[in-house]
Amino acid sequence: MTRQLSVVPQSGAYTGYAHRAEGGRAAARSERAGRAGRTARRVCRAGSAGIAVLLLATRTATAVRAQETASDTLLTVGHYFDLEGVSDPQISPDGSQIVYARRWVNKVEDRYETRLWIMRADGTHPRVFAKGASPRWSPDGTRIAYLAEGEPKGSQIFVRWVEGDDPSPTQLTRADAGAEIGDIKWAPDGKSIGFTMFVPKPPQWTIDMPKPPDSAKWTKAPRMVETLHFREDRRGFMEEGYRHLFVVQIDGGPARQITHGEWNVGARFDGLPGPVGWDWAPDGRTMIFDGWAEADGDYRYRESNIYAVDLASGAVRRLTTERGAWSGPIVSPDGRHIAYHGYPATHDTYHATGLYVMNADGSDSRLATAALDRDAEELHWAPDNSGVYFTADDTGTRNLFFAPVAAGGAVRPVTAGSQVLSLGSISHTGVAAVTVTTALVPPEVGRVALAAGRADRGRAEERGGVVPLTHINTAALSHIHLGKVEEMWVTSSGGARVQGWVVKPPGFDPAQKYPLILEIHGGPHGNYNVGFSYMFQNFAANKFVVLYINPRGSTGYGSPFGAAITQNYPGPDYDDLMAAVDSVVGRGYVDPHAMFVGGCSGGGVLSSWVIGHTTRFAAAAVRCPVIDWISMSGETDVPLFTFSWFDKPYWEDPKPWLDHSPLMSVGNVKTPTLIMTGELDRRTPMPQSEEYYVALKMRHVPAVLLRFEGEFHGTGGMKPTNFLRTQLYMMSWYRRYMPAAQGPAAAASAGASSGSR
Repeated sequence: MTRQLSVVPQSGAYTGYAHRAEGGRAAARSERAGRAGRTARRVCRAGSAGIAVLLLATRTATAVRAQETASDTLLTVGHYFDLEGVSDPQISPDGSQIVYARRWVNKVEDRYETRLWIMRADGTHPRVFAKGASPRWSPDGTRIAYLAEGEPKGSQIFVRWVEGDDPSPTQLTRADAGAEIGDIKWAPDGKSIGFTMFVPKPPQWTIDMPKPPDSAKWTKAPRMVETLHFREDRRGFMEEGYRHLFVVQIDGGPARQITHGEWNVGARFDGLPGPVGWDWAPDGRTMIFDGWAEADGDYRYRESNIYAVDLASGAVRRLTTERGAWSGPIVSPDGRHIAYHGYPATHDTYHATGLYVMNADGSDSRLATAALDRDAEELHWAPDNSGVYFTADDTGTRNLFFAPVAAGGAVRPVTAGSQVLSLGSISHTGVAAVTVTTALVPPEVGRVALAAGRADRGRAEERGGVVPLTHINTAALSHIHLGKVEEMWVTSSGGARVQGWVVKPPGFDPAQKYPLILEIHGGPHGNYNVGFSYMFQNFAANKFVVLYINPRGSTGYGSPFGAAITQNYPGPDYDDLMAAVDSVVGRGYVDPHAMFVGGCSGGGVLSSWVIGHTTRFAAAAVRCPVIDWISMSGETDVPLFTFSWFDKPYWEDPKPWLDHSPLMSVGNVKTPTLIMTGELDRRTPMPQSEEYYVALKMRHVPAVLLRFEGEFHGTGGMKPTNFLRTQLYMMSWYRRYMPAAQGPAAAASAGASSGSR
């Protein structure tokens, strides 16, 4: 399943949700998952509230109440088109300018589009730079390389001067369609650019077919598949071949392949291609990269190494010695050390990704974040070689940290607060370009002064403070009343402390009773955070109280908490969800007869599991679920992930596979269920939803299956209008099964009252 990477939880995920840069179709996947499977307790919570819901669910409403009415003051679905997103801020080496990606909705073409923008480092003089993605500054700061659609077709590398009278870019590569160029980095001398590219190697099987008649229209030969991984979500069927490192000169000429062989550069999740972690040595003669330089990579799960390749000879040597999931190497400016992240081999479903540092020859590796049991991500060396900056999720926030390279040095926080910060890059002057979001503010570009000194003289901010540089969505939200977001903690089974959040409708009145939506995140090893969520604010604008929590299995709480569902998924996470619902109901402002549950991917697993174990919810919206673990293993693009959840394959012991399949508890379901899945889904494919739908219909449980056109995993990631449809169908379904007592409040249009913060 995919880790929840977006701060706007829209569709949940299984580890490794893809991000494609619209400008160049550059794939980037960051993935993690694990292994589990053991019989879980089946808990059925009914009681008086459950009986009332049960009676309600036996009738099928003939009329669907209006989903919402457009509003100028509340965040209804139409405002979705007004907001833009920012990502990948890259600061120039001298700290004077920042280039970043800016995404918006093309309403005419029903697609997301991205352009690169550039501005001064104080946020002034913003302007469009180019159509593309993945911008990277040259070492001298005079040029920017980026990926964009080029000739003959597909993602190509372009370079453009930052200043000057000629704005036209130079196309450096002319790779064939399907080459999937990515992971670009300038050589230290600025004379070449390294990158990764796919090298096809189609299977060969010749048969002696008769010669076709003239003008014959014979059927195309069958697709030949002989690898375990032959399909991928957001891609479809994969061409066979391998990803390798290349170098292209700035002054033109063909690209030169650096690594060779029937293996892939790039640490992979379940055999699927993703971003390659690699870096240049300062002398430009060596490339350090992650991957698995053996021929059996198709069967390796959560296993990778760090390697060095000599550009002159092509000789590859392994630097890491311990078996584990090692990735993301970056070389210190002086070339003496390599920082990377990962964890030793484990059977746990989750282990926090630690920051490691080793000598350039691979010796003396040590864990630099032993005292911080959190995932160390987005690694960047300090300009003075003193240590490594990184981000880490912690109890729903993400902030910037620093780990000194000297042994015994303590990790220290650089930023703090209830925010979600992503690190883009760091200038030679010690200034970081970041994006940051909070519960009420979508992501914007900012800067952080990492060290006091000459570069920071005259600046208003203190060291470690985030200075916002863009205000892209301020105007669109200036007149919008958003729902208040409140943090909560509950105690669950076994004494587990679980964090969550409640979004209250604008104009919230504690004396009223509101309908509740419990939305469950995917992964399962992902997390919700304090970042802005259009989904939840849209629900709140329509007078729903929204509850979202991080049950056991979530990241950002340490390895034991994340691994608590090992051999037991679903399991204690169900207890955590119900404990949170009980807590909110106990506050007195939720109608226990008007509660709804939904989620996608890992959230689809748990929402279908929930309604198989309790009747307390009036309706459910199960999206892109795993319903049957046995059939899932042969249908998904992540087969190793699926098999890893169980001690034995199902042909040796099917019981745990069945015990943890929501399909096996469908006999308990009485909750009206809306099932929503993308037609192109390769992660939790449509047959999973079809199995569940047919089972519900055979039991005469009210159920509808919605098949989303043009969508892969999730129901709103590819087409903007499908995100709107997802929201509206869910709210319509929930209102269809709203108790009569909730009718006037629930049916009231979103624009009936402007509300207040």
